[in-house]
Amino acid sequence: MTLKGGCFCGAVRYETQGKPIFKGQCHCRACQHISGGAPNLFMLMPRDGFRYTKGQPSQYSRPDRKNAVIRDFCAACGTHLVTHRPGLDPVIVKIGTLDDPSVFRGAKAALFVGEKPEYHVIPEGITQFDTMPPG
Repeated sequence: MTLKGGCFCGAVRYETQGKPIFKGQCHCRACQHISGGAPNLFMLMPRDGFRYTKGQPSQYSRPDRKNAVIRDFCAACGTHLVTHRPGLDPVIVKIGTLDDPSVFRGAKAALFVGEKPEYHVIPEGITQFDTMPPG
């Protein structure tokens, strides 16, 4: 499977190949900041199948956090594209950046439900974790 995507203004584009490893929605406070308040919908994709095809993203990592994630974003429009988590080989692709987000077809699990505000909706029947899932 080949998926393509990019930022809102088109300055940064990517392509990712392979089968999604995991599909989820994250309710942590950091993702609420990045999304503007909603849960963050994402897919884990194989790192070796991911590449930028146009432009290069800027990166941000919180300097006050040990093992902080690295967030790739467009410096022109601010779109958050992917996240790199230390110790996790796959790339975390943000669903809203896909050219065809319908391939997502819904999360398989909700993470950091312990930080979820009351207005976040979790679809019925998906697995929920108060923090990160084990393993």
